[in-house]
Amino acid sequence: MVDLPETMNAVEITQAGGPDVLRRVRRPVPRPGPGQILIAVDHAGVNRPDALQRAGAYAPPKGASDLPGLECAGTVAAVGPGVSRWAVGDRVCALLPGGGYAEYAVTPADHALRIPEGMSMAQAAALCETAFTVWTNVFERGRLQAGERFLVHGGSSGIGTMAIQLARAHGARVFATASNVAKLRTCSELGAEAINYREEDFVDRMRAVGGADVILDMVGGDYLPRNLKALADEGRLVQIAFLQGPKVAVNFAPLMMRRLTITGSTLRPQSDLAKSRIAQALRDRVWPLLDAGTVAPVMDQTFPLAEAHAAHARMEAGDHIGKITLKVR
Repeated sequence: MVDLPETMNAVEITQAGGPDVLRRVRRPVPRPGPGQILIAVDHAGVNRPDALQRAGAYAPPKGASDLPGLECAGTVAAVGPGVSRWAVGDRVCALLPGGGYAEYAVTPADHALRIPEGMSMAQAAALCETAFTVWTNVFERGRLQAGERFLVHGGSSGIGTMAIQLARAHGARVFATASNVAKLRTCSELGAEAINYREEDFVDRMRAVGGADVILDMVGGDYLPRNLKALADEGRLVQIAFLQGPKVAVNFAPLMMRRLTITGSTLRPQSDLAKSRIAQALRDRVWPLLDAGTVAPVMDQTFPLAEAHAAHARMEAGDHIGKITLKVR
């Protein structure tokens, strides 16, 4: 173990509210327990669950840091008892249970992955939350196969841009919804057939090509019954967020008649073992694509740690394309 400082810079949530409740503070440096590593954080990813936690709507799981931040990239600063996968000085990116908005963060050793070939710390910090989410929902829960039609809503988001690339890399025909010229262009450049949802009904577009085999949705609300109409027979709808609310009236008769599936998941509450299994799948199936440059995170803007409030404001304004990160060091 290298010599560690007693305290570190961090950004905490002072109370539930808007971006202005984020405040830079000094906190004790955490120490890794059995099976854990301590990461000296270089960059941290900014994600919508961070904003939900800040607003008081997404409490951290028991035992997790109260600091926001669910992914980071940096170097291993210390290893806990029983860790053999990593050594001090290794460059890693990692899924975190919380605590990423700080100079040091602790996570289970099996939730860290090596930084892909030629990738910067900022890019690597934008990988884990999206890669874990897309892999488990699109390929494990949604069972997307080569040759199938895949629709992702919010195609220019961090999740959307990763989903487009991974679906294309695995041989699917990809469609993506977005709202303006720049976002539509990004989706098209990544290989999706872009749909301007403000000018075109995505249900009509998908029905015209035979329906989507898999839909990844973050919108919820009145999108749910429309998504069911947009699915092909035997299609699968995967729900990962509810920007327009989680409750809606649905006619289940077509679901039964057309043998449709509705599934979904959230990542943070899953067990450490479940996340370790996802990490192993990423090592085997996704990291070779990242090493080869076939897939790469789409980057929006990087803010200093002390300006985390500005990063949240940009994310919630909805103008960003791809991932927002914080430079911690």
